Amino acid sequence: MKLYAPWQRAFERIATPFEQFLHAQTTTGLILILMTVVALVLANSPLADEYQSIFHTNISIIFGEYTLSKSIHHWINDGLMAIFFFIIGLEIKRNILVGELSNIKVAVLPIIAAFGGMAFPALIYYAINYGGAGEAGWGIPMATDIAFAISALVLLGKRVSTSLVTFLVALAIVDDLGAVVVIALFYTQDINMLALLFAFISFLVLVSFNRFGIHAVLPYFIIGSIMWLFMLESGIHATVAGVIAAMAIPSRPKYTPIDFTQSVKHRIEEYDNYPLQDNYMLHEQQKAILQNIKDKIDAIKSPSARLEHSLHLPVSLVVIPLFALANAGVSIDFSSAYETLLKPISLGVIAGLILGKVLGIAGISYLAIRLGVAKLPEGSSMSQLFGVAFLGGIGFTMSIFIAELAFAGNCELVFQAKIGILAASLFAALFGFVWLRFIAKSPNQ
Repeated sequence: MKLYAPWQRAFERIATPFEQFLHAQTTTGLILILMTVVALVLANSPLADEYQSIFHTNISIIFGEYTLSKSIHHWINDGLMAIFFFIIGLEIKRNILVGELSNIKVAVLPIIAAFGGMAFPALIYYAINYGGAGEAGWGIPMATDIAFAISALVLLGKRVSTSLVTFLVALAIVDDLGAVVVIALFYTQDINMLALLFAFISFLVLVSFNRFGIHAVLPYFIIGSIMWLFMLESGIHATVAGVIAAMAIPSRPKYTPIDFTQSVKHRIEEYDNYPLQDNYMLHEQQKAILQNIKDKIDAIKSPSARLEHSLHLPVSLVVIPLFALANAGVSIDFSSAYETLLKPISLGVIAGLILGKVLGIAGISYLAIRLGVAKLPEGSSMSQLFGVAFLGGIGFTMSIFIAELAFAGNCELVFQAKIGILAASLFAALFGFVWLRFIAKSPNQ
């Protein structure tokens, strides 16, 4: 029996793409919590003015006679968040092709639940704010923050089944897709048709790259950046370009698995033919063979898989933390906090994210299961699904993003929305976690 040091066990362990995805989302969720706390502390400290002024500092990029000037806040929300949306696009595409949404029998329940979890919160919010100043914010409580929700579920360990985690992942992916559609259709400025046409042409160029079998990432990056610039000028929010670009990235590897296996076997045999040197140094030809095997390993992974894997870390450690730092900092007057929570916008967001999500996810799921349209995730109970519905009410990242779009230029309305988002997300996370940890029973209990 082999004995392994802890680092050796980690080296020997093989993680599936789904496990890597869960790990990345859990890491993102924990960093989000930290940066949210930092932002709130800064916004309510003597450094509040400096904190706000930093993100309102303008940065300009000049191309000849063309000047693109935005505040740091806008560069984060319009620029860096496009990379976040690109990752979302890659995740959506992977899930549809080979992931949790590829099997319609498994996917039907989270798809139905996701639509319910978007419709009910929007309707509840709209009913509370109909005819008022906050009417346009109906899209705010529709979103579920996948990183926060999955982090809470993963922390529960074996108390929840793998199929229930899969259900939440699939639900959140569909939810993200719905949020992107809502942003593209309803939260746009006046549309510049010429710029939109050039953005569409850029997308066609990306598709042609795919069709001609171009697997190098650089051409996609260059044309994707140009498409983002045209999308920015078109009036449709530039982050949508990230999702659209992801759809054009090739999902098939350069070599088939059989070709890869045969080639690598041949190279390993060739590698073993060289005698081991006394100092254990590799022969020059062995080094070349190892490099060739590495190149083939890279080639067997599709560009979309390579990009999703390589971008998760910078998005988790840079993009999302910067977004939280720039957007979560709310200066709270605790003497009037209760009054703010009762304002229509805050109340609509809270009711939408808590009541709306539970009715939409758990309620619609229950009806679908009772009618025989879908089946309960294996190894889970309706009580556990109820707890997951509460976790679906964590609407942090995407909800704040939509709030910034819905009430652009109106700091007071954005403030009310953010207060509602923070309060609802905190309650949903705590209640959902406590319910699943101490109250909900699995079928085997």
